[in-house]
Amino acid sequence: MSIDQESQMSDAEIDDFLGSHETGVLSLARDNDPYSIPISYGYDATARTFYMRLVSTPDSEKRAFLASEPSARLVVYDGTETAYQSVVATGHLEEVPPDELTVEHIEQYGEARRPLFEIWADSKADLDIELYEFEPETLSGRQTVLDLEGEGETRVDQEE
Repeated sequence: MSIDQESQMSDAEIDDFLGSHETGVLSLARDNDPYSIPISYGYDATARTFYMRLVSTPDSEKRAFLASEPSARLVVYDGTETAYQSVVATGHLEEVPPDELTVEHIEQYGEARRPLFEIWADSKADLDIELYEFEPETLSGRQTVLDLEGEGETRVDQEE
């Protein structure tokens, strides 16, 4: 198996991809300490902004990272036997206080279908639900097509 073609995604392709997916991996970093979690998101292609409901307990590692205003990176990816796509967004999360919610916010958070509270070991009363907006400073996508026969060796290199 070899890479037949690898290319950068256009802005329209990135927006379509993000709009057709709902989960990714959010990585937070403070100093030299990383933290990554699977999350669900809503995405507004016009504003190129993500909306996330993050659930944690008050003394959790996630809450400690979020309180430190860390750098953030969101990776959304998908793949088949013959193709792979990924989008990487970098920037900082911004908490949205409940008293500042707009109708547009509520619509976007409705797209963030997870987490399902039933999966948490703690009772619902012990969970903190905080809303975040993520307007990335950088947003890039890549798609790779694989040659399963191993004959095509065409590769288009792109800068990261």
